[in-house]
Amino acid sequence: MVPTVRPWGVASLDRLLGGGLETDCLTELYGEGGSGKTILCLQATLQATRDDAWVIYVDAEGVSPNRIAQISGDRLTQVLEHLLLSTPRSLDEHTRAVRAAAALARDGRRRVGLVVVDSVTYFYRLALSGDTEDAARQSLAVEIADLVSVALQQGIPVVVTNQVWRNPRDGGLEPLGGSFLQHAAKTILRLDRGDGAYRRAVLMKHRSRPEGAAEFRITTTGVESLG
Repeated sequence: MVPTVRPWGVASLDRLLGGGLETDCLTELYGEGGSGKTILCLQATLQATRDDAWVIYVDAEGVSPNRIAQISGDRLTQVLEHLLLSTPRSLDEHTRAVRAAAALARDGRRRVGLVVVDSVTYFYRLALSGDTEDAARQSLAVEIADLVSVALQQGIPVVVTNQVWRNPRDGGLEPLGGSFLQHAAKTILRLDRGDGAYRRAVLMKHRSRPEGAAEFRITTTGVESLG
């Protein structure tokens, strides 16, 4: 059976992905700070609310309310009325927020069209520098399992963003979270920064689409497709 897809709302990205976000799997965005992860999450949020679906958004990065307003334009009221936003401030709060997001997606009282976790490794990364590394890995595993379950059981697209680290062997940037997160995500996009507002999304993994790239530009009002 061909998975259902929902448009991201960025033409070049939707072409790359064969129509958009698959509804029964986890999609991961990773890249350096400023590479476009959050703006793409907000673009997906805007798209999901067009047909009055709800978006559950776990925000560890501190998304700007002004940015939400810029992207939403004259649809700001509709977006805010369909956005359930949580802002955890610790690893424990983050795990509870993801658990609550999964429960809300499952309870059926709202027609949920998207779940976003931005980023899934923010507090995990902070914990790696202390004596709570094992607990952090366990928390991340629990969160990812919850999110994958929501996508599979409820048919809701789930988007997570991920931070990167520099591999000392070759100097390349690698996503955090280890093999568990990379196996759990069925679609993985690496975001690269270019000159000025130019960005590129490289498809690193997909269940049915070939590797490729989509180009876009970040603007004051959101994302502009290139090509």
